Amino acid sequence: MSRITEREVGRAVLRILASCPDGQATVTKLKSELPKYIKLSADDQIGSETRTNEELWEQQVRNLKSHSPTSGNIFHEGYVVQVTRGIWQITDAGKRRLTAAA
Repeated sequence: MSRITEREVGRAVLRILASCPDGQATVTKLKSELPKYIKLSADDQIGSETRTNEELWEQQVRNLKSHSPTSGNIFHEGYVVQVTRGIWQITDAGKRRLTAAA
């Protein structure tokens, strides 16, 4: 089975944030909502070797912030900002990105 990509996770996070009051959510909320937006494969649900008690797809959510220097990343492109540790918010650019992708 194939795994979801970080880009797919990023698009889902944008959609989740856009549906939240003030466009903000905790990383915990994003992880709880993401399976409603993306079909996870058995491979996605394998336990992470580096993060105890997390599945690989959950690690990908957290990787969005740590991979922010990477072109195409939702933080790098200015679609999402970190309001404070563990709370992310969609930007106006992120909302426009969703509209353009629809």
